[in-house]
Amino acid sequence: MKAILVAMLSVVMVSTTTSAQKVINSWHKNQVIAHRGAWKKKSLPENSIASLKEAIRLKCHGSEFDVHLTLDSVLVVNHDPNFLGMSIPKSTYAQLLTKKLPNGESIPTAEEYLKAGLNQKGTKLIFEIKPQKMGKERDRYIAERSLALVRKLKCEQWVEYISFGYDICQYLVDNDPQAKVQYLNGDFAPEKVKADGLTGLDYHYSVFQKNNWIWPAKKLGLTLNAWTVNTVPEMEWLIANEVDYITTNEPELLFEVLKKYQPTAKGWKLTWADEFNGKGLPDSNNWTYDVGGTGWGNNEKQFYTNADTLNANVEKGILNITARKADKYTSARLATRKKFDWKYGRLEVRAMLPKGRGIWPAIWMLPTDWKYGAWPKSGEIDVMEHVGYEPDSVHGTVHTLSFNHNKGTQVGKALKVPDLYADFHVYTIEWYESHIDFFIDDKLYFTFKNSKKGVDEWPFDQQFHLLLNVAVGGNWGGKNGIDDSIFPATMKVDYVRVFQK
Repeated sequence: MKAILVAMLSVVMVSTTTSAQKVINSWHKNQVIAHRGAWKKKSLPENSIASLKEAIRLKCHGSEFDVHLTLDSVLVVNHDPNFLGMSIPKSTYAQLLTKKLPNGESIPTAEEYLKAGLNQKGTKLIFEIKPQKMGKERDRYIAERSLALVRKLKCEQWVEYISFGYDICQYLVDNDPQAKVQYLNGDFAPEKVKADGLTGLDYHYSVFQKNNWIWPAKKLGLTLNAWTVNTVPEMEWLIANEVDYITTNEPELLFEVLKKYQPTAKGWKLTWADEFNGKGLPDSNNWTYDVGGTGWGNNEKQFYTNADTLNANVEKGILNITARKADKYTSARLATRKKFDWKYGRLEVRAMLPKGRGIWPAIWMLPTDWKYGAWPKSGEIDVMEHVGYEPDSVHGTVHTLSFNHNKGTQVGKALKVPDLYADFHVYTIEWYESHIDFFIDDKLYFTFKNSKKGVDEWPFDQQFHLLLNVAVGGNWGGKNGIDDSIFPATMKVDYVRVFQK
């Protein structure tokens, strides 16, 4: 009889484990977390059950919702501590029911919201517990009530917790070691979060861009989510950095970016980037300056300054390289530090160009060690050059001993690009052992092939570095003179990204 009972118990345990595993393995395998549900495109109320159902229909991996506690201790779902002008912590649930969301819904209780999400096994329910700003005891109480509700509904497999309150996160971990808990505030390094038993970081994307926390967190086995990401460049950066999840008000847009983003689709891995999220001078860990005013071999008129914010300045996520006219022309020429040099890979620079006759902005590459001798023997790759007297064109060009502008044999191509001065465009090369492809906004317009006839035609088997500059005048840029009314003239750079296989 005892043997039969043990066998029956084993069957139950296996069955339970298998059932739980099916739930775990059934979540939609994408990076999309709908912020407050999928509400924006269809003008649904945020945090409504309708927005949750839309996130489920879109097959988002997760749908986030925000939980507060009423005066009479009812857990309700709403982003702000006020609901249609009523203070949630100072109102009873019955009082809150006197007002309706625009679609006719009442403010949902957390129980109603969870029950609406339990009818499927594809979209996770991302349960944000809001600090109540009424003392630690009140925060502990809302955490206790939240955990009890999830247990009551037996929906632990569906729920992951997030909070700006570190004490709330720690309470959850201490009282349910199996719970998945992520911290939101962005002020603690991965090592502390891991040591305190939390399972992940859910930080604003700028925190990840400013701190080197992504790969240390991955090594520690922490889950990474970034919020609230609504624009394509930030989405692309997070995808390239293999962040696990991205919380967005634009889930439809994020799905499109995930389908189309070229580097990840082609198997590239991000190896270095600068998103320019500081303030003031560019990050000195990433950039150095070429300084002087000797014409630079092209009879250019500007003097390149050394770490002068008038000519090189980072503000609001943009690097501004500005050419100015005072008693002389000044500008900046930035070069990546040697430790970031690379051989073969994909380079992306998103930039908006300066306007005006006599201006000559460039995104280009030179060799690290000049393996085959001085220019042009060791090569040059001009990812993007523009001269102001041709206001609708950009050029991609390659220079070698056999092919260079001194001989008039340089190899390249120009492409007409609309709105150079009003919109950002992505200038890209993919550099292989066999060829170099040039793209603008992912449109291939020029390929330079390795002829295999030696270094005079192909010196591109060595490390190169990147340069960003705005020249004034010169043999090419100043061909039709300089219009002094155009200054200051600024090239704006949103990001630089280097990928390798």
